[in-house]
Amino acid sequence: MERIKTDVLIIGAGSGGLSVAAGASQMGAKVVLLEGHKMGGDCLNFGCVPSKALIAAGKQAHAMKTGEKYGVTPVMPEVNYAAAKDHVHRVIDTIAPVDSQERFEGFGVHVIREFGRFISPTEVQAGETIITARRIVIATGSGPLVPPIPGVENVTYYTNENIFDLREKPEHLLIIGGGPIGMEMAQAHIRLGSKVTVIEGMKALGKDDPDAAAVVLERMRAEGIEIAEDALAEEITEENGVITVKTSNGTFTGSHLLMAVGRKVNIDKLDLDKGNVAHDRAVKVGADMRSVTNKKVYAIGDAAGGLQFTHVAGYHAGVIIRSMLFGLPSKAKTSHIPWVTYTDPELAQVGLTEAQAKKEHGSHAVTVSRFDYDENDRAIAEGKTTGFIKVMVVKGKPVGATIVGTQAGELIGVWALAIANGLKMGAIAAMVAPYPTLGEINKRAAGAYFSPKLFDNPTVKRVVGFVQKYLP
Repeated sequence: MERIKTDVLIIGAGSGGLSVAAGASQMGAKVVLLEGHKMGGDCLNFGCVPSKALIAAGKQAHAMKTGEKYGVTPVMPEVNYAAAKDHVHRVIDTIAPVDSQERFEGFGVHVIREFGRFISPTEVQAGETIITARRIVIATGSGPLVPPIPGVENVTYYTNENIFDLREKPEHLLIIGGGPIGMEMAQAHIRLGSKVTVIEGMKALGKDDPDAAAVVLERMRAEGIEIAEDALAEEITEENGVITVKTSNGTFTGSHLLMAVGRKVNIDKLDLDKGNVAHDRAVKVGADMRSVTNKKVYAIGDAAGGLQFTHVAGYHAGVIIRSMLFGLPSKAKTSHIPWVTYTDPELAQVGLTEAQAKKEHGSHAVTVSRFDYDENDRAIAEGKTTGFIKVMVVKGKPVGATIVGTQAGELIGVWALAIANGLKMGAIAAMVAPYPTLGEINKRAAGAYFSPKLFDNPTVKRVVGFVQKYLP
């Protein structure tokens, strides 16, 4: 058994773990990184990257069928589903070197390709190596949650971990789960030629602003996706290649089944109790991302039990590097974290939704400033006028923004910047956006906040009247 000592030990080479490893090693810390599966973690291999690549393939197919309004004769695309998956894996392979073992070893990181487990509060065993560390970072991410639906153990089903290896186009894909993953995969597959049914036990996109979610769901239904809501799965069977899902709101049959009901944090193999690391479904941490019971241990990303997004793991990495390397106080917050569902149209959110803002601050204190895509000249020119932005404002500052429409994920960044830095609406209104761009939507939303204060204000009109009458 080999024993080594290090400054920082990181368990998990996904987005958060790699960010800590790169930063800490290049700033002079001695770093050991453990990864028992694939470098790059879920995002690169099974999540964000392959899903967006498949969505892009579906978008190309959809464009071929919908060109008539632009004067382009629609044609029915010949979709090679296996070739679309080749595109997915080319994208993964292109990005993989950035997350590779060789690159991080070039930074001076000692990479061990084994799973780690605690054997004491300061020691972790990985294969035949025991590592003693001053600081230990749990960055193990999460995996697909498969609920114990009766019969599920007897049927063939897919999750995000193996759907991208499927090379035979599903004739009829059943998707259990109407959250972001389920809806993204539903639209990608119907555009690639599959029939698709989404089965959701509550409301599809139920965690998002309902007005914005309704825009997305209307488009998806128009494209032919069947979305069954309030349909809690009660039993799953498979016979002669046909999968049947019985629910509280009807029975559905299809050729393939994708489980997309949520995520489970990967902590089962860690022996956290031996490390004196308190946990329930995730590691229990404070605002500083430290374990509440073992101050030598941090948890970041999905392992910390909060928002489950790749960019959150990267943000957490920056928070703990400040603490671990420089001994400075550093705490994570969530009010400025954006997220996007990459359907068409996209749905983006940062900060509080309208309902959340009114509940937290009171309806009387919240001004909702709204602007619609169909009033934006670039959106009109491109024929992409479905959608809107609404910004929730308290005392002149945005506390949340919801955008649904084309490129919503790109547009939300302005509001993430504003909320992160405590900017007022005047800062966005003062921005000069190039014409014609979708970016003008953000400026117009800020302008809509000030319009009533300027155009419907008797005092303003009296002042203007006085100046026009008496100023030489």
